[in-house]
Amino acid sequence: MTDSQASTAPKSSSRAAASAAKRRRLTAAAAQVLHQKGVERTAIADIAQAAAVPVGNVYYYFKTKDDLVEAALSEHTARLDALTDELDRLPDPRARLTGLVDAWVSQRETAARYGCPTGTLAAELDKRDPDAPGGLDQAAAQVIRRLLAWAAGQFRELGVPDPDGHAVTLVAGYQGMSLLANALRDPGLMTREGDRLRSWLDALG
Repeated sequence: MTDSQASTAPKSSSRAAASAAKRRRLTAAAAQVLHQKGVERTAIADIAQAAAVPVGNVYYYFKTKDDLVEAALSEHTARLDALTDELDRLPDPRARLTGLVDAWVSQRETAARYGCPTGTLAAELDKRDPDAPGGLDQAAAQVIRRLLAWAAGQFRELGVPDPDGHAVTLVAGYQGMSLLANALRDPGLMTREGDRLRSWLDALG
């Protein structure tokens, strides 16, 4: 490597790191703003502002708003994976499932204001023209399927019959309490329904 090549290598590495950090900020901002405002009411400028990125720079990373929606869904997947990875460190499946409920209830203020991040996005995307390109509704469904699969694995380890059905009951309980807490603007509803889910889990097996 020549001296000139050696001197430019750190600069290239620094630029790449800055670019990756900017993309991460935009992805996180997309997840936040789309949750708070919904797809139709969100402009690319809103996401740029939340990420502290000039609007013109956004198009270098994401060409359309749908690309940002897809990035937001990727962010939801990453957050779900981080949560389940943390829960997997707990000693038994009942503790992991209870920990999942605890995590849901800890977000009660946000849920009461905006609803479930993935559930509300999936519901909005489902109202789009079914012939529209992109398949974002299916991408949203994949995040929920990922959660269902993890929960079913815990119920299977717990030894209950129909672990897939139990997973649907658990996740449906979360979606229901998120929707009602949002509709009624009542975070306490999440607390009460979370207690019911914990009692149900304790009684299993």
